Amino acid sequence: MAHKARHMPSPTTEAPFARYTLMAAAFLFLLLFLLLPLVAVFIEAFRKGPGEFIAALGEPDTLAAIRLTLLVAVISVPLNLVFGVAAAWAIAKFEFKGKAFLTTLIDLPFSVSPVISGLVYVLLFGAGSALGPWLKSYGIEILFAVPGIVLATIFVTFPFVARELIPLMQEQGNGDEEAALSLGANGWQTFWYVTLPNIKWGLLYGVLLCNARAMGEFGAVSVVSGHIRGLTNTMPLHVEILYNEYNFVGAFAVASLLAALALVTLIIKTVLELRFGAEIAAGRKH
Repeated sequence: MAHKARHMPSPTTEAPFARYTLMAAAFLFLLLFLLLPLVAVFIEAFRKGPGEFIAALGEPDTLAAIRLTLLVAVISVPLNLVFGVAAAWAIAKFEFKGKAFLTTLIDLPFSVSPVISGLVYVLLFGAGSALGPWLKSYGIEILFAVPGIVLATIFVTFPFVARELIPLMQEQGNGDEEAALSLGANGWQTFWYVTLPNIKWGLLYGVLLCNARAMGEFGAVSVVSGHIRGLTNTMPLHVEILYNEYNFVGAFAVASLLAALALVTLIIKTVLELRFGAEIAAGRKH
C-alpha cells in the first residue's frame, strides 16, 4: 500500500495536454493583444525610414510635448515619493483614528476614472468656481496650464508608492527601528540608516510605476490641459492630435517613445521584482 501511495499522482498535477493548452492560450493572447500592437507601433514609426522618424521627433510641437511630459514627471514623482513614504510610515508603524479612512483615500484613484478626476479640478478651478476667478485675479492659472496638468497627474499617480510600501513596512514591523532608538539614534538617523535601506527596493519599484503612469497619463490630463499645441500637450495628447491630423509617422514616432518607455519600465520592473523578492525571502529565513 505504501509503495502504491508513493506512486499515486498528485491531485494538483494536470495532464500534459491541459498544461500545454493553457500555455498556448496564454502565449496566443499575449501575441495578439500585446506583442503585435507593440511591433506595429515601431513598424509604422519607421515606415518612411529613420530620416522621417527623426524629423518627426524634431518638430517644435513634439519637442515641447516631450519637455512638458518630463517636467510633469519631474514634479509629480518626487512629491508622490514624499507622500508615499509618509503615508506608508503612518499606516504601517502607528495606530490612530481614521487609519482605515486614510487607506481608503489612498486607493481612491484606482476606483475613480481619470476623466472624472480631471473634471473635479475643472469644478474646483474653472471659471464658474470660487477659486478659479480668485486665483486668476492674482495671475495664477491652474486650468489649461502646467499647474493643472501637474495636479491631475499627482492625483492619478499618488497611490503607487504608498501601495508598494505599506504591506512591506507592515511585514517588517517595528523591531529594527525600536532597536536603533534604544541604541541612541534619533528619528532621522533611524529613518536614513534603518528604515530606508529596508524599503529601498520597494520604494524604487513604486517610483518606477509612478513615473511610468505620470508620463503615460491621458484621461485626467486631457480634461485640464486645453490641448494647446506647444504649451499644454503632453506626449499622449500630442499623439492623439497628430493621428487625428493623419500625420501617422509623427503620431507613431511619439508613440514609439512611449512604447520604449514601457519596455524599459518592464525590464527594470522585472529586475526589481527579482531583487525585491530575493530580499523578502532572505528576511523571512532570518
